[in-house]
Amino acid sequence: MARRCELTGKTVLSGNNVSHANNKSRRRFLPNLQEISLTSDLLGIVRLRLSTRAIRTIEHNGGLDAFILSKSDRKHTIEGVALKRRLERAAAKKEAKAA
Repeated sequence: MARRCELTGKTVLSGNNVSHANNKSRRRFLPNLQEISLTSDLLGIVRLRLSTRAIRTIEHNGGLDAFILSKSDRKHTIEGVALKRRLERAAAKKEAKAA
């Protein structure tokens, strides 16, 4: 499983450890990924592997549905676009039932 946020695409960065003597050795900066179950009004429970920043952004924007549907496809990862399509199909199905 890749160390990558499924919605924002945040991934591993690389850099240097720098000692007091200014010796440099390569290191990796790993994103803080969490397996989380989010509740969607249209889909029910959705399990995702998200960075903590993405979790905070989702909560700030009013939930998973509002966050996903408010962004354009260019701002989402492949997984995010697939989830957006699932939400749009579920919303259309819900509208068809109501009408």
